Amino acid sequence: MKIENIPNINYLWAELIIEELLRNGVSEFCIAPGSRSTPLTLAAAGSNKAKKTIHYDERGLAFYALGMASAGAGPVAVISTSGTAAANFFPALIEASKKKLPIIFLTADRPPELRQTGALQTIDQPGLYGKYVRWDFDLPVPDPDIEPEVVLTTIDQAVFRSKYPMAGPVHINCMFREPLAPGPGKNTNFSNYKIRNNWEKSQKPYTEYFSDSETEGVNNREEIIKVIEGIKKGIIITGKLKGPGEKDKAVELSKKLNWPLFPDIVSGLRNRDESGNIIHYYDLLLLSGKELNEQIDGIIHLGGRITSKRWYNFIKGLSPDKYITVLDHPLRNDPLHIVSHRIKSSVSGFLNTILPSLRQRGTNPLTEKLKKISSGTGEIIDKFLENKEINEIFIARKVSNLIPDDSGLFLSNSMPVRDMDMYSSINNRDVKIGGNRGASGIDGIIASASGFTESLGKPVTLIIGDIAFLHDLNSLDFVKKGGNKLIIIVINNNGGNIFSFLPVAEHKTHFEKYFITPHGMKFDKAASMFGIEHKKVSNKNDFSVQYKSALAGKKSKIIEVEVEREQNVAAHRELEEKIREYLGKN
Repeated sequence: MKIENIPNINYLWAELIIEELLRNGVSEFCIAPGSRSTPLTLAAAGSNKAKKTIHYDERGLAFYALGMASAGAGPVAVISTSGTAAANFFPALIEASKKKLPIIFLTADRPPELRQTGALQTIDQPGLYGKYVRWDFDLPVPDPDIEPEVVLTTIDQAVFRSKYPMAGPVHINCMFREPLAPGPGKNTNFSNYKIRNNWEKSQKPYTEYFSDSETEGVNNREEIIKVIEGIKKGIIITGKLKGPGEKDKAVELSKKLNWPLFPDIVSGLRNRDESGNIIHYYDLLLLSGKELNEQIDGIIHLGGRITSKRWYNFIKGLSPDKYITVLDHPLRNDPLHIVSHRIKSSVSGFLNTILPSLRQRGTNPLTEKLKKISSGTGEIIDKFLENKEINEIFIARKVSNLIPDDSGLFLSNSMPVRDMDMYSSINNRDVKIGGNRGASGIDGIIASASGFTESLGKPVTLIIGDIAFLHDLNSLDFVKKGGNKLIIIVINNNGGNIFSFLPVAEHKTHFEKYFITPHGMKFDKAASMFGIEHKKVSNKNDFSVQYKSALAGKKSKIIEVEVEREQNVAAHRELEEKIREYLGKN
């Protein structure tokens, strides 16, 4: 960049901010329109190296950035104007914090003399996001008496803190005085404005950060191996795993110990074939749990939190002597307060350290029995669905059967992620799983799935409920403009179906109005407004036909599935009862 060509001090600082982000590897810029952020927006718009996404809704924009980061695009930069525009970032920022995703939020702001004066579109933005950011900084108003290196080192620090020591969102609050447009201002003479270290002629960040690499291994290795060797009958359970290497190592551990491996849907192991000791329907096997209650004395938990509520209820009742958790961050992740050994390490680093020293264990009758029972449970699901009307179990099962290799699957919270966790089939395909399982809200799902799709660069299927769909209608604009195909399967059961599975459902007086919140809406007009193909189905054959058609097509598509809520709840309960009967006989 050539400093002498920049029109005023606001634009000098904005150009420095954008250029330094680019030099730090931040190439994706998500921008919401606004006045106070004009210098930042135009600086990003004028860069041919910056990839830009523009969206009118800051809340959806932030979730879109979240989806991009979750698919591996991060760090991602997000730009907004001042006031409640910045506040609309908060839900996605919380999710990014919980999921440990590197996102840099740049909020424009009024100068100090307009704070707490009643000036329009002015709120207290410094510290707005509280403890959910890894780092925040209130950047001064651009001033020629402040050295430009201050701007550069601030950006360098922000990018570093978004990744280390624990990834997550950072917030830079950028104050600007008028003029906001790129015309000449009071400070336009930058002929003597030089940046040290020959920065202008370089392509590197002003300050380059070098961090210790993640320790490939663990401290007290011998002690941990001794603890594992002391467990007579154990279980391995896997949350979110990173890449095929960690998945393969987790399976290798299960084979070495001959312990059953319980895979959460987000682990990437839930749909693998029968090789190894994977217990695909472990959640449903816990409907009984009789085989496990008295035998298990230790757990190895690899990766993040588990979707299954039955797992946590089971563990709470079991209270094993040893519960080993392996995560690559220092946070507790112990909702039941039962973890005996907390290992801060990547899963691959931990397994690379201990696997060579663990003795190979012989055949485990419990593992063999659980594998057999799990396989039988899958057969019960298929047989049960044969004579049933379309329901949410069928949708999860059919999508997992049909979704192609090397594609993506994004699961909304509430029932979609739970049904896929419990009922998906074994397809042995390499499908990238996404979902907002940090704070587990239903807001921003369409936007997140759209960002996930764009960053992944492959076709993605989104399964979402009607209430979550209504939450995020604005984000259909991302689907309309997206360069990659997103197939949205929206399950319309006219309300919040998950409440039907909770104890509050027994309280009939206010249940329907205050919890189910029936809306009576169909989504064809919303799809039409955004120019997205829409098909409504109400039976199993139509669903299969439309999903196969969407997979074969080149454009995004919305498949709206009408499901009768009470019949759907009854189907879940009937199937669970059949599985209980089956477990009781085995």
